Amino acid sequence: MIDTNITGTIYLIYDVGNDMRARGRGRILITGFMARVLPGMYQAVYNGTKAFLDSFLCALRAELKDSGVTVTCLMPGAAETGFFAGADMLGTKLGGQKQDDPVELARIAYEAMQRGDGDVADGWTTGLRSAMASVPPSAALAGQRRMAGAPSSDEHR
Repeated sequence: MIDTNITGTIYLIYDVGNDMRARGRGRILITGFMARVLPGMYQAVYNGTKAFLDSFLCALRAELKDSGVTVTCLMPGAAETGFFAGADMLGTKLGGQKQDDPVELARIAYEAMQRGDGDVADGWTTGLRSAMASVPPSAALAGQRRMAGAPSSDEHR
């Protein structure tokens, strides 16, 4: 997960981003997750990689300011991608919630990237959750996320 979400992303952006900067134009789009601002009980590594990318992208965006290269981060909520099934999370509160259409998310992300937007949430609810995550203390957020991401059996509670 670290290799995919962090190392691979950095290598790709470094290679392609340098070419873009040399040309004086380009657009970088990263798919993040609103989890980047939330402690991730039962998903600590995943959420940690997204938190890293958030910090990295904010810094990169600032470094590339006025270079002609934009950096956009889509922060989707749950999407119908098979993630929750693959992560064995269908029995969790998160895995059981309504999931967004990935085609619609792609459209939202593409349009935001074309405009050169920084961060874009997939909808009002995700944007509100992301903004509100900075209000409560981390310990409170971790407790909320623990309940949402907990396995359906009581053995992990």
